[in-house]
Amino acid sequence: MFLWLSKTLPLFIYPVGLTLTLLALALVFHRRARLPRALVFLAMLVLWLGGNRHVAATLVRSLEWRHLPQAEMPEADVIVVLGGGVRGASFPRPLVEVSERGDRLIYAAWLYKQGKAPYVLVSGGSIEWMGPKTIEAENMREFLEMLGVPREAIWLEPNARNTYENALFTRRILEEKGARRVLLVTSAMHMPRSLRLFQNQGVDVTPAPTDFLITQANWEFLRRPDIRAQILHLLPNAQSLDWTSLALKEYIGLFVYALRGWL
Repeated sequence: MFLWLSKTLPLFIYPVGLTLTLLALALVFHRRARLPRALVFLAMLVLWLGGNRHVAATLVRSLEWRHLPQAEMPEADVIVVLGGGVRGASFPRPLVEVSERGDRLIYAAWLYKQGKAPYVLVSGGSIEWMGPKTIEAENMREFLEMLGVPREAIWLEPNARNTYENALFTRRILEEKGARRVLLVTSAMHMPRSLRLFQNQGVDVTPAPTDFLITQANWEFLRRPDIRAQILHLLPNAQSLDWTSLALKEYIGLFVYALRGWL
């Protein structure tokens, strides 16, 4: 039940879900004098703020820049890659594909080829009510093999359904394999929550973030004194809504996981 609630309730806090909730309340209380107008105004404000590039970029940067990559990554026993960036080879896809978060696998393969660790552990299972059944770790292994990482160098953790289970189940495998030092690869926005979870499991972990949405050049351009650019930044758009939702997901996750004593 917790897993289902953790995936469902935040949808009503993200800008689109909150906007629809407020509009629904405006319809329910349409006979009230001022309340419906106030709810509609609030809904429009939520949608505008959530789709505003300044708001979205600030939220994303506040998470991504907490753990910046080291100039030279240390060597470790294993590179751990958290799931979330692959799509299975289901018709009409000819092979496993990656989303933007697939940078995790590309970076992990690069670290492996740089000799930073002799093994790569991929962690990710399947939630049957969230889509077609496919084991994410198996798809991740297939993609890593396409990138030149040998199958015998890839360890699978195929059961995790959320970030807490990523850390818990991975720690068990590390103990079985006798691995202690870990390079943790995940999206930069996801790293604050992931790192604390692994540290709470007693893992000697070095963050290796990737998939940065906000770079220094992005941040400087956001503040460029160009009226044309600033107008575009202020107008709501789908990408900014997505960024805001992703950032809110991480902040909600940090809050809930802390309440449960997982961090």
